Amino acid sequence: MEGSQQAPLISRIAPTPSGYLHKGNAFSFVLTWLLTRKMGGRLILRIDDSDASRSRPEYVEDIFYTLDWLGLDYDIGPDGPDAFDACFSQRHRLGMYESFLEDLKNTEGLVYACSCSRKEIRQQNDNGLYKGGCRSKALAFSGKNIAWRVHVPEQTDVCYREWLTGKEERYPLSCRTGDFVVRRKDGLPAYQLVSLADDIFYGVNFIVRGSDLCGSTAAQIYLARCLGAQQGKWQTGAQDFAEASFFHHPLILNNAGEKLSKSKGAASVHFLRESGREPQEIYREVARFCGVPDAYILSLPDLLDAVSLDVVQGKI
Repeated sequence: MEGSQQAPLISRIAPTPSGYLHKGNAFSFVLTWLLTRKMGGRLILRIDDSDASRSRPEYVEDIFYTLDWLGLDYDIGPDGPDAFDACFSQRHRLGMYESFLEDLKNTEGLVYACSCSRKEIRQQNDNGLYKGGCRSKALAFSGKNIAWRVHVPEQTDVCYREWLTGKEERYPLSCRTGDFVVRRKDGLPAYQLVSLADDIFYGVNFIVRGSDLCGSTAAQIYLARCLGAQQGKWQTGAQDFAEASFFHHPLILNNAGEKLSKSKGAASVHFLRESGREPQEIYREVARFCGVPDAYILSLPDLLDAVSLDVVQGKI
């Protein structure tokens, strides 16, 4: 409900520059902006470029073109590609990620070294779930072609608060995600660790993401609880993150009922902009999702005025 958040609400938009953004990304951005502004919160732009092999300058530019096209403002973050590269790229926070990794490694029994290849993992299990083949090998963390995995004991479920319903959701982490990677074989921190570290760093306590990312939510909360259970500089932030609210919204699908992927095709925002389309169709999609008539939604102020959190929360 409006005004029910005790701590100052902080949310984020966190695109990855690995392709041109699509309509599903735009929907999630507008929904995040809308809910954050309705609750008087602060919004962060965080561009997840830690995987340098997938990041491209044209994709970084596309993020700013998309936000400008949508008319979205934010309180913290770069105002363009140059500022992003100079101050906000995740490469500037590599030292922080390394500190998180060391804290995890120093937690007894939590992290272990793994040499398994993707092919070997597929051979162990057709669904790609890692079965812990390296748990007992005691491989050196500093070895070549070594990833670091988090040991997720059997029958580990992770509970989190789903903002929309106000209910506690339970995710079976051990049987659906398994022992996940926090440091890749190339020595770089993996997504789950990087995302958690940044959210703790910025004090994020309200996360809006697609329903396909429930597994990421559970993995990051699991890491946060492990960090929060030990003394250290990340303890308080990790405990706060573990108590954050999450909103997993339905995905926007293509005509075949499939999840959209980043491309330069007709579903991309790049295509919509270049073909002279206006962002009202995204605003109206969000309005319909929020349970309000969309016929007169022509702008972000219209959307902000039309949507009531009393209608959104618990009634969709």
